[in-house]
Amino acid sequence: MPTTPAETWFPVLVQAVLAMVIAAALVTLSYVIGRKVKNRVKDMPYECGIAPTGDARQRFSVKFYLVAMLFILFDIEAIFLYPWVVVYKQLKMFAFLEMLTFVVLILAGFFYIWKKGVLDWAHDKAAAPSIVVPPHLDLVPADLAPLELTPR
Repeated sequence: MPTTPAETWFPVLVQAVLAMVIAAALVTLSYVIGRKVKNRVKDMPYECGIAPTGDARQRFSVKFYLVAMLFILFDIEAIFLYPWVVVYKQLKMFAFLEMLTFVVLILAGFFYIWKKGVLDWAHDKAAAPSIVVPPHLDLVPADLAPLELTPR
């Protein structure tokens, strides 16, 4: 059993160093062994075997980024289930009620974003006609404003 912090953290250090060495070795071997073929076909972006169309710098809808953030959020919350499973037998009913509360809150958030239409990509609300109101900036106080503006 390790007794000092150095003995406790030594396996973690060894694993981190080993991971870095393996990653560096794989990248270096790929660079050294791999063929360096330069032609127009190799320099094109690969899109599942389909010839690329359009510009890569096009704008994406905000809904794309919103769904991506929600995916990450719910994915991270699902990771919290694993430690719960490990200690479930020790904590018994308390762990069950805590996880039930957690899952109910997650589902409440999910149903809220579902009801708001965040996950609905089929309908574009921007296509609906809307009234555009131009901004009005009144920088002159009301008591100093002239009653009538006439061109000179």
